[in-house]
Amino acid sequence: MQLIDGKAVSAQMKQEIAEEVNRIKEAGGKIPHLAAVLVGHDGGSETYVANKVKTCEEVGFQSTLIRYEEDVTEEELLACVDRLNNNPEVDGFIVQLPLPKHISEQKIIEAIDYRKDVDGFHPINVGRMSIGLPCFVSATPAGILELLKRYEIETKGKHCVVLGRSNIVGKPMAMLMMQKNYPGDCTVTVCHSRSENLKEMCLEADIIIVALGVPEFLKADMVKEGAVVIDVGTTRMPSSVTKSGFKLTGDVRFDEVSPKCSYITPVPGGVGPMTIISLMKNTLLAGKKEIYS
Repeated sequence: MQLIDGKAVSAQMKQEIAEEVNRIKEAGGKIPHLAAVLVGHDGGSETYVANKVKTCEEVGFQSTLIRYEEDVTEEELLACVDRLNNNPEVDGFIVQLPLPKHISEQKIIEAIDYRKDVDGFHPINVGRMSIGLPCFVSATPAGILELLKRYEIETKGKHCVVLGRSNIVGKPMAMLMMQKNYPGDCTVTVCHSRSENLKEMCLEADIIIVALGVPEFLKADMVKEGAVVIDVGTTRMPSSVTKSGFKLTGDVRFDEVSPKCSYITPVPGGVGPMTIISLMKNTLLAGKKEIYS
């Protein structure tokens, strides 16, 4: 069993991006600029956005954080999106989700200029991804592809089971794994809460990508010998052994599943660190106008 070390891969990518930013700087080019819009004071969102701003500094990007209180109106937020769309200084931006109930997330996502949509959520980016055209791929699926690539995990002709059908991970992951590409060229099965014979389908899988948000859902009796398991789950669970009183728990019962795997991602330290660095990669591509000139 080999552990897929997302922390090490993301550190490597961070260095590669920083070196590229230095080259842009030395050539007198424009430094990539990422803006983040944060609404309210959700703990998880605060942490994510703080980490994104910190990583921007570490790779040499410019970053701007725009904050609104929970009671911001949809109109105000749409006006902010419009300003960012039209600001030539900003190469890419994100509106941190989830948003308060009175704001339509879909309306906000669709208002973002797809050429600046470094989260890869705009229907144009999702559509281009599904037919294999260059686009911004959402950060978590992009990070998973990078892990498969850097560990040289064979995907061609393999049976990949994706557990979960969210717009952010499950659906894009399934699309990407079936593309004529590497990583890709898989036969893909998508399972979810309504799937029957779920255990049988998992037992046939060479690669299992678990993105259900259900702690320790995947157990040893659902995994065949030699499978590759990618755990996207991160649920904060109470813990008596950590200082914070919480520990991050994945969707895989790691202790019993890992001995059966050829490769597996741990939680934390697997897919998690790849998400922010993939956002940075998208911002670099946006800054260089590499996808949409």
